[in-house]
Amino acid sequence: MPEQELAIARAMPDATNRAQVLKPLKENPKATGEHLRAAAELLSEGSPLDAYELAKEAEKREPGEVETQLLLARICHGQRMNRCEEESLARAEELKPGDPKADLLRADFQEKDGDLGGALSSVGKAYKKAPGNVGVGVRYARLLSAMGRGEEAIQVLKQLERGLGRPQMLMEEGLVRMAQGRMEEARELFASAVEADPKLVMGYYHLGMAAFRVGDVDGAEEALRQADRLDMSDMRPLSALCDIQRKTGRTEQLTVTRMDLERRFPERMEAVRNACRTP
Repeated sequence: MPEQELAIARAMPDATNRAQVLKPLKENPKATGEHLRAAAELLSEGSPLDAYELAKEAEKREPGEVETQLLLARICHGQRMNRCEEESLARAEELKPGDPKADLLRADFQEKDGDLGGALSSVGKAYKKAPGNVGVGVRYARLLSAMGRGEEAIQVLKQLERGLGRPQMLMEEGLVRMAQGRMEEARELFASAVEADPKLVMGYYHLGMAAFRVGDVDGAEEALRQADRLDMSDMRPLSALCDIQRKTGRTEQLTVTRMDLERRFPERMEAVRNACRTP
């Protein structure tokens, strides 16, 4: 049964062995398009050509499925098969003209290639198709901000307030102001965000970063430690604190922070060393 073969393949770390298990699904009459897509996903990293063949078989069995076209576009992009990538994205748009997924995937590719202008255009199209989608709206606002169009980004965020929630919206506005270099204003927005939601982890994180940028080292440490207390599974607050301690010459405190990171993330020692460098 296809489900059994997929389960066996998921337990295999080696792509070659996975391919041997999954390639026969192409000839298996019981394999649905969903089975074939799942198999292609499992092979997309280690055995992309086999993944492509399985995805094409899924397309034959379910020719109207958008997810198959998006999967083909991802596989083709990874292999620099530009014509295949564009044809798959175009087919996805043709199948569901009002669905923003193809635009968002194209934006992913453009961002990876460093084409922020192209990504902004693609996400803008997606936003027009799904103006109420919070995730799409936030991504659009962030790209507008990255392209120096901060005031437009703020207007997009204000339209999202109902779905986004005021604390999150204030934090996103703060990120826009930070990108504009308006640090005091950004700090005030982050402070308002965590006042509105005292459990907003990233609000405290960004508050700490903004506080340091305006010269308030103690305020930065307090905010970053609060972010760390709220989510001890995230390395970023203590890593940022470590960087601040290094830049301000607080060597003893830096050593303590690094020891804390090493104790809590023993499986990520290389990341800890990179994030918390000693002078």
